[in-house]
Amino acid sequence: MQIKLAVNGTLMRGLALNHNLLELGGVFVEEALTAPFYRLWSINDQHPAMQRFASGGQISLEIWSIDSSKIGELLSREPAGLSVGKILLADNREVLGILGESYLCEGMQEITQFGGWREYKGLR
Repeated sequence: MQIKLAVNGTLMRGLALNHNLLELGGVFVEEALTAPFYRLWSINDQHPAMQRFASGGQISLEIWSIDSSKIGELLSREPAGLSVGKILLADNREVLGILGESYLCEGMQEITQFGGWREYKGLR
């Protein structure tokens, strides 16, 4: 069964870990924005971590289609502290997506104001 998966960092097209999605048969669907409840951190400038709060900003991300049986393998290839949870999009759809655990974000640089990982890294 194919599911929609939102990614907000190095899994996005052309970035360092995008090959993990492609190797597992992931197919790009569309670019999207989160609802304005998310905050984003740079984790040692290697990858981002996103969390939902009562208020925050909109974060740009990509929606991919991937076989649900591949989610565990994809997550095992992700950096420690990243997990899968529900993400509310700006158009009120809810999809599964990559989120960061709180311990991972503690003491890291918040980059919410950039609006996304590509924007923070100057790739857009």
